[in-house]
Amino acid sequence: MPELLDDWRDRMAAHEARADALTRDHLARRQHHEKHPVYDFLFEYYPVRPSHLRRWHPGLGRVLPGRTPHAEWRDYHFDGDTTAVDVAALWERRGESLLYIRDLLHRTNLNPAHFDCFGLHEWAMVYRTDTPRHDLPLRLGAAGSDAVVEKHRIRCTHFDAFRFFTPAARPLNLTVLEREDQPANDQAGCVHATMDLYKWASKLGPLVPGELFLDCFDLAVDARVLDMEASPYDCRAHGFGVVAIETPEGKAEYVERQRDLAERGKPLRDRLVSLIDAAHATTLHGHGPSSQ
Repeated sequence: MPELLDDWRDRMAAHEARADALTRDHLARRQHHEKHPVYDFLFEYYPVRPSHLRRWHPGLGRVLPGRTPHAEWRDYHFDGDTTAVDVAALWERRGESLLYIRDLLHRTNLNPAHFDCFGLHEWAMVYRTDTPRHDLPLRLGAAGSDAVVEKHRIRCTHFDAFRFFTPAARPLNLTVLEREDQPANDQAGCVHATMDLYKWASKLGPLVPGELFLDCFDLAVDARVLDMEASPYDCRAHGFGVVAIETPEGKAEYVERQRDLAERGKPLRDRLVSLIDAAHATTLHGHGPSSQ
């Protein structure tokens, strides 16, 4: 049976307050046309706006009493008594992409996790180039950054990081990655695969409870911080630390934090997979728009 949320107004207000706290600084910077080299990535690279984060969805299997504002939103249904996700409409429109996301996330959890990349993907993006992606100083300079790449074996498994490697760095990766092979290569130890949970949660739309969406965003923020603190860029002027992956101590810190991110990501990934499975089961069994 679907869960009836009599307290949906309180839940929505709490969600909006939490989202506002998470996005307040970004919105203030945007109003003043200021850029942040670390955090803005979460709204510029990923197709998610602060307004998307602020919109509360009850999630699959939950119904709201009466005709709530959600009834006017896409992929919702009001049956005369309650408002809930219109799973049939959503699946008809986006079922194929939802199944792809489900397969990718499930296989990411099944694929062996690796903790030996040391964040070198960011270094490969500045290797032998005069035009790095971020407007930040290189902590070791251009020659020093190149030397770090040349002293290591690059083991990136994430296509959306690999595709930004410089031409000189691409042949140095252990595997030449292709988009169609992403489900076979993504693995839970990858910081970018963890960060991407935020993207996949956004693409699942009203299936995802607002609280879960914000949990994925929180994790993406922490993953992004590690990504940049371990990068060749010097972010100390912006209040960040340094994970010097060119040293044994830095490698050890990176792996410890990478493992923590992976552990936090697994239950979130499992929940996203379960939501897609439940939505798919609804369409197969024909139980109507709001049932599981």
